[in-house]
Amino acid sequence: MQTPDYTLSRNPFGKLVLTMADGMAHEGVVPVRAFPIAAPDDGVGMISTDGRELAWIPRLDVLPPPMRALIEAELAAREFMPEIRSIVGVSTYATPSVWTVRTDRGQTDLVLRGEEDIRRLTGSTLLISDSHGIHYLIRDLFALDKPSRKILDRFL
Repeated sequence: MQTPDYTLSRNPFGKLVLTMADGMAHEGVVPVRAFPIAAPDDGVGMISTDGRELAWIPRLDVLPPPMRALIEAELAAREFMPEIRSIVGVSTYATPSVWTVRTDRGQTDLVLRGEEDIRRLTGSTLLISDSHGIHYLIRDLFALDKPSRKILDRFL
């Protein structure tokens, strides 16, 4: 475990405060992941309200647990990207279509406007954008069950 040369706390309004070793405090800092999908625990920048990087965290797991918990809570509040576990069904194979999917946050319906809203990030990772701007992640296409892959093949 590494002890950073700064501290992290919350002010009375719930904003993160990064206090540097010299005593300079920066209120309202925001953690930003460098690689939110491919390596979510690697590379997190602490960004000031004017967009400057104040601190770089190579790996979250090297931080003391209280500091890591603050950063993870802040990231969870900002990032909302349900991960699709299976595709239950689609209203039609033409777009726009309504998809019923099971995610890590429960079952939901999403509206796929067009095939261009399904983007391949890596060989087996897909990002699906619905009509409301919510992004759904399929971390591993090959980990989906066979019926889900069959439905998805119609749109790829």
